[in-house]
Amino acid sequence: MNDKTRRDFLKSSVTTATTLALGGMAGFVVGKSGKGDLVWQLDPNICIQCEKCATNCVLPESAVKCVHSYSMCGYCDLCSGYLEPGAKSRDTGAENQLCPTGAIKRTFIEDPYFEYQIDEKLCIGCGKCVKGCGAFGNGSLYLQVKHDRCLNCNECSIARSCPSNAYRRVPAETPYILRGEEADRYVAQI
Repeated sequence: MNDKTRRDFLKSSVTTATTLALGGMAGFVVGKSGKGDLVWQLDPNICIQCEKCATNCVLPESAVKCVHSYSMCGYCDLCSGYLEPGAKSRDTGAENQLCPTGAIKRTFIEDPYFEYQIDEKLCIGCGKCVKGCGAFGNGSLYLQVKHDRCLNCNECSIARSCPSNAYRRVPAETPYILRGEEADRYVAQI
């Protein structure tokens, strides 16, 4: 005969539910820590600037942004990453700028040198400046996934649509693939 009271049944149910919840939490934490070991990154040496980073991110504003390697930059007056090809003048007028959002800021240093800075808030990750810089310049502009913005999706929608397979998982301790002296300093810090 079953002498189990309602109180015993509820106690055993709560114990079972608590055990399952704790097991589920432990599984979640282990799964989360395993997922955090690797993050998505764009290899600038493989990227073909197809402009899909700007439109295929699951976020309303892409986590991909343009990065500038100052150590590689020539600080040119005629910057092919800043100026539209065939621009009639070399001024900062919107009609002369290659960037559709005006995310690249140009500051005069001394004749004939200019400094170029990326305003991340305006950058949409389209890669037009990167393509221009690589075509006629030294490649000091390149795209990177910014990890303060990226959700680190299991299935990155940009990676799935990347025609050159430039996206890969990299260790979270070294989440950036940089160029120039910036890359050397970054590796030395680790």
